[in-house]
This record gives sequence, C-alpha cells and structure tokens, in this order.
Amino acid sequence: MPTRAPRKKNPYRLTTLSNGLAAVLRPVEHVESVAVGVWVGAGGRYEPLRLSGISHFLEHLVFKGTRRRSCEQLTQAIEGVGGSLNGFTAEEFTCYMAKVPARYARRAIEILADMVLRPSLAAEDVEREREVILEEIRMYEDAPGQYIHDVFNQLLWPNHPLGSVLSGTIETVRGIRRPDLVTYWRQRYHHRNCLVACAGAFESGEVEGWLRAAFGPARRGSLRPFLRAPRVRRGPQLRFVRKTTEQTHLCLGGPAIGRTHPLRFAIELLHVVLGANMSSRLFREVREKRGLVYEIGTQIKRYRDTGAFVISAGCDPGKLVTTVEIITRELNRVRRKPVGAGELKRAKEFYCGQLLMALEETMEHMLWMGEQVVAVGRVGQPRELIAAIERVSAREIRQAARVVFEARRLFLALIGPTSQDQSGTLQGLLAGVH
Repeated sequence: MPTRAPRKKNPYRLTTLSNGLAAVLRPVEHVESVAVGVWVGAGGRYEPLRLSGISHFLEHLVFKGTRRRSCEQLTQAIEGVGGSLNGFTAEEFTCYMAKVPARYARRAIEILADMVLRPSLAAEDVEREREVILEEIRMYEDAPGQYIHDVFNQLLWPNHPLGSVLSGTIETVRGIRRPDLVTYWRQRYHHRNCLVACAGAFESGEVEGWLRAAFGPARRGSLRPFLRAPRVRRGPQLRFVRKTTEQTHLCLGGPAIGRTHPLRFAIELLHVVLGANMSSRLFREVREKRGLVYEIGTQIKRYRDTGAFVISAGCDPGKLVTTVEIITRELNRVRRKPVGAGELKRAKEFYCGQLLMALEETMEHMLWMGEQVVAVGRVGQPRELIAAIERVSAREIRQAARVVFEARRLFLALIGPTSQDQSGTLQGLLAGVH
C-alpha cells in the first residue's frame, strides 16, 4: 500500500501567556529582520459617537513618550539601529509595529510594550496633538479622492461607529478631554485585549521569554464588545457633496459579507476580476477603452459581522453619467454571466501570487497573520488559503456578485461640482442593476 505523506508542521505558533497576553509567532528562515506588532482591541467600532476619533487620538499620544522614555528615546531606540516604528488605527483594532534587524528583536518588543502599557499621556501632549489631528482632518477633507470613502461610509452606516471617520470630526476631537483618553486607555489597553505578532528571524521560545519580561504581570480592563452592524437601509441611495474640484470623485457599492462568510473567497476573486489590477474589467472598460478616468479600482472592507464592496474613481464632471453607466453595465454583466475559464485562472493566479510574494517580507507577514488572529482567532496557513481559492467556481463568483450588486443594496457617494439635476439619471442607472 502507498504510504501517506507526513503532514507538514504548522509554522504558526498561537499561544496565550500566563499573564493573559496572546501571541502569534512565525519564525522565517533566510531573512535578517524581525517585525513585531502589538494589536489592541480598540478602534472606531468601540467608540461612542460623542468620542468619535478617540482611538486614533490615543494612537498619536502613545508615540509621544512613556513614563520611562521620551518621544525621542522611543524613536531613536528603533531608528538608531536601522529599524522603523509606526502605527495605525482601524475600525476593529489599533496596531503598533516595529521592524528591526534580527539582533534587535528584544529591543523592539520592549519599546512597543513600554508604549502600550506605560504611555505618559501628558496634558501638554494632549493639547499639542489635538491641533495636529485637526490639521490631519482638514488635510483629508481637502483630498477628495480620500475623503469620498468617508462620505460613502457615512451614507452606508449613518449614525453608527462604522459610518464615523476614524480620525473623528473637528467637533468630536475638540471635545475629547484628557480624562476621556486616560479612561479609554485603561479600559482597552490591557493584556487580555492585546495580541503580539512576530515574524522573522527568531526562536519562538526565546521570544516568549522576552514577551513575559517586557509585558509583566496582567492588568485588568474591559472586554466590552463593539456595537453590531446595523440593518442596512434600502437602496439605491445617493449623497452629493458639492465642492469646486476639477474631477468628480465617486464611491459606488454596498454592504458585503463578514470575514467568515462561506462566500469570502469568491468575493476576493470578484474583486480581482472587477478592479484589483490593470487586467480588471473596470480598468479595461472605463479607462483603457473609453478614456473616462485615470484611476478606477475596487476595495473590500472586511469586518467581523459585515463588510462592504466599493468601486472608486474620479472623472470629468461632464462624463459622470457615462462613467456610472459603464460601471453599472459591468456589474450586470458579472451578475448575469459566469466568468470564463481563462479569466478565472488568471484571477486565481494573481491572488495567490500576490499573497506569496507579500509573505516574503516580514512586516507584511506580521500584518497578515496579526489581523487574522485579532479578527477571527486563528491563522489560515497560506497553503490552506490557496487551496480554498483554487476551489472557487465561476458559479460562486456569480453568486457573490448577486449578493453584493443589487439595486436595493447599492449606494453612490459623490464629491465635486456635481449637479443635483443628475440624481434622477444616476438613481435610474443604479436601479437597473438586477
């Protein structure tokens, strides 16, 4: 009888230390660096509307110094050895990350632990950083290609944290006080609400020892869940933001599916087919064949219990109706006719190739696995994900398109010198997607 090939050992170690801190570790051979990320269960979805932007505000302040180190000492400890130090805030988490030469991995862990567990949150830093964030908000509002995504979120999820701007508004940022920030930090920044992800040249047992020493004994805090996604309003719906710009910027799309939905892999390939690269249908039809836009693409927003599929573009205001007409025509085409065998094969190769190439870089690998563990509690091994992608059929992609692209689930946000007189025509184009 033929012998069964031995099962490959899982290269990802997911563990919880005695102090309650979770960690996911991925030793990588033939690299010279280590990427470390501390993921905190704090983000836009956890914020009351009156404190919208507090997660992002706190992220800024964490870099301003700790009870042990000044801002300059934090950055110099990492950048002074050739590393990088950064962070970002999302809807369901905040991440602080460093990448360093492998021999400085322990230092990166110590710096990040100090930042997260012992930020100074000095009153003068709060006031100074408040002004910085207000300028950041004004900057985004002056960049319609970015701001249009916030307008779309507000249209899709009004009066809900998912529809709020992650940076907050001018009004909410001005209203956040230092006691609010301290209370939020105490509630969310504790061991049981954090995950440390490490990828690179290290030995797992050694890293676990460094984590125990750097993070120390457990500190209590809240595990309050975020507000569930609301029932989406019936579409199609439009929102115009009138602004004097050379282009009209648009986001067209609607609610999609949560991270663990059975159609999640079909949605990924639908994204590739429609707008992930220069071979995509929207790029070819709207830009290459008709010259209506410079940039057009698709984006998937992934959350635990919901999501969104978004098409974004910028065009001459006089070509807006034609651009939306071509986009909706392509949505109907992918709803009604299965993707051909050749196009499906190329989409799968693109997805798998992009994944494997990204995972060669330690920071990308850390971000990829850290987000999975924070969001769904496990890491899907690359070979498992590739196998799942390979199993997706053209029928499933068509099914995913029918779930996402339907008139009553479509929303269109616009920024530019657009006339409300066009709303009837645009509404009719959206209503024709069925």
